[in-house]
Amino acid sequence: MATPLRVLIHGGGIGGLTLATALARRGHTVQVAELRDGVEALGVGIIQPSNALHVMREIGTLDACLEAGFEWEVLTITDPSGNPVAKIPQPRMDGAPSNNGIPRPALARILAGAATGAGATVTHGTTITELTDDGAGVDVALSDGTSARWDLVVGFDGIGSPLRNRLYGTTYSPEYTGFANWRVTVPRQPQVEGVVMSTGLASAKALLTPITDDLMYIGAVFAEAPGFRPDPERAHEELAERLTSFGGPVAEALTHVTDPAAVVYSRISQVTVEEPWHVGRVALAGDAAHASAPQLAQGAAMAVEDALVLAQSLDAEGDVAAALAAWEARRRPRAMFVQSLSRAVLKQETGNATTPEEDELLKIGIPGAAHVLAKPY
Repeated sequence: MATPLRVLIHGGGIGGLTLATALARRGHTVQVAELRDGVEALGVGIIQPSNALHVMREIGTLDACLEAGFEWEVLTITDPSGNPVAKIPQPRMDGAPSNNGIPRPALARILAGAATGAGATVTHGTTITELTDDGAGVDVALSDGTSARWDLVVGFDGIGSPLRNRLYGTTYSPEYTGFANWRVTVPRQPQVEGVVMSTGLASAKALLTPITDDLMYIGAVFAEAPGFRPDPERAHEELAERLTSFGGPVAEALTHVTDPAAVVYSRISQVTVEEPWHVGRVALAGDAAHASAPQLAQGAAMAVEDALVLAQSLDAEGDVAAALAAWEARRRPRAMFVQSLSRAVLKQETGNATTPEEDELLKIGIPGAAHVLAKPY
């Protein structure tokens, strides 16, 4: 687009900060309105597969991510006792490593620094209070008392997206899958040089993911009642009880889990906005538009891809409407593939019935999906 735009991004997480960096580097005026009071991200660690690292290269943060994290290339499958069953090399995109594990707080700091370094403004403790799109621009009032007119507003505001609710009401509220993710950071064992996936009894699965030279995290998914929450006094014991069928490196890692407050518990929910992801000059991206289960480790990757492709679409098209249409046409099939296969794998791993359509997707499997997603986006 020949004329620089004024863009407001609602949400300063991984996707929002990636978009802020990509747009500011292109000369657009960008503000990020983030509800949290600071940069620090909640959670433990995250996997950056090759397609996510390719985006990091494009916005100039690849080296910082690799320095802060733990680069790896081989997925190891073990039995419940920790004996290796298979070692699967992971694909890579041109110019990007296969995978990087990184602590979420470190990634948040890197992306925040990149956004502000590129010229974007990031305001914390701030959310949208009023929004009016008249077709030629969007008038927005923020909770900090400021107001401005923008050419484009993008909601990277997560699975509970307030901006999505403004556009569609409660039509696309998060759908709980019946499963939850347990994660906790522990010291990295020397033999954990990439993700180690251990499959146990009763469809149980545990993953060990290295995120620095010294740290890794345990991740495990279990069916949980909608109202369940871990006991604040014994969350570590509840996790250990769920992983009693595992020996080897998983059992060793659990010996370091002694603080219930260190256990991060999150329900796995899904959102599929079936209508267009944009209404006028207001767009939804990342989890706000297409949150999925974590089975392919592609949620954050889809968000950063959304961000970069949106910036590229604004480059290529003559106006905002055409750019948003081109962006969604390019992004929706890939995001829906990730969401559908992730849900199918979750059901398969936990012994739930799958549909004929999901059975076809499952023929691709996790290794096959990695190769599909290492192709250009």
